[in-house]
Amino acid sequence: MIPLSVLDQSVATAGRPQGLAIRNTIALAKACEAMGYARFWVSEHHSHGSIVGTAPEVLIAAIASQTSEIRVGSAGIMLPHYAPLKVAEQFRVLDAIAPGRIDLGLGRAPGSDGRTAYALNPLANERPAQFVSDVRDLQAWLTNSPLPDGHPFAAVKCLPHDTTTPEMWLLGSSDYGAQVAAYFGLPYAFAWFFTDGRGGREAIEVYRKTFKPSDKFPEPHPAICVFALAAETEAEALRQYQSRARTRMLRDYGVFAQLEAPDVAGGYDYTDAEKARLLQLRNNAIIGTAEQVAEGIDKLVRAMDLKEVAVVTWAYDEEVRIESYRLLAKAMGIAPRGQTLS
Repeated sequence: MIPLSVLDQSVATAGRPQGLAIRNTIALAKACEAMGYARFWVSEHHSHGSIVGTAPEVLIAAIASQTSEIRVGSAGIMLPHYAPLKVAEQFRVLDAIAPGRIDLGLGRAPGSDGRTAYALNPLANERPAQFVSDVRDLQAWLTNSPLPDGHPFAAVKCLPHDTTTPEMWLLGSSDYGAQVAAYFGLPYAFAWFFTDGRGGREAIEVYRKTFKPSDKFPEPHPAICVFALAAETEAEALRQYQSRARTRMLRDYGVFAQLEAPDVAGGYDYTDAEKARLLQLRNNAIIGTAEQVAEGIDKLVRAMDLKEVAVVTWAYDEEVRIESYRLLAKAMGIAPRGQTLS
């Protein structure tokens, strides 16, 4: 059994205040800690009609203060928006709040459109070109290691220092992030849910072949993040999935919509092309009973020899989402914290 974790995106639902999505994320983290999940990650998106998680560092602080054992982190901080020193400072403070439990997942994508990226950082279009050096500087500041000789900021210190250090990850949906992760000897997670798996196996293979051992990770540590939804019956899982399927299809058109109730999302008069696309999305997702979902995840783990899996679940009703994670944890043999499974 490999560690099973959670990625939450604070998804907006139609007819409800957006702030509720943030509060639901915190509540879900507490529930998933009790269920025995290894990590709870939150994403970063901006000016996005479907996802309202815009400040992962703030949300991580809230979650860390209300949990005690589960690792908490970002999936990810979109580094081109920020100065590496500031990110390092934020996560050193987070590590002081929850020593030894903080993960810093980094991405190169903007998590937004070009205009929004520019509003966040007028140099946003230039920063991706220096992503590798930014990762290098961030890692040095995060671990209190020296910057390269002659570095203009070599004398700058990142505070606070303590006995523990956040764990860095590289995240991506192409083989670029895989190569950067391999170069620095960091764990790597592929956003399988974002590409419907396209390019995932290739990225993991590139990561393994080019990996350079580091002190903490002498061997590659590949992971993926998948969309999954479990229910008591396959029919109910498919019904609940209609909410996610519609928003995912609309994304193809550049429309980022709030999550609608499943019967509403499934009640539209779709064209034949849209029906075909919905069927394709359904076939690429991991949906069904807990046993079916666990089997689908296990097949991916075995096919790519993964070390971890994170699960993202969208559902219109929060109770449905929590129940999906509960059913999956049980089917995957994860013991609730404080208990052992016979």
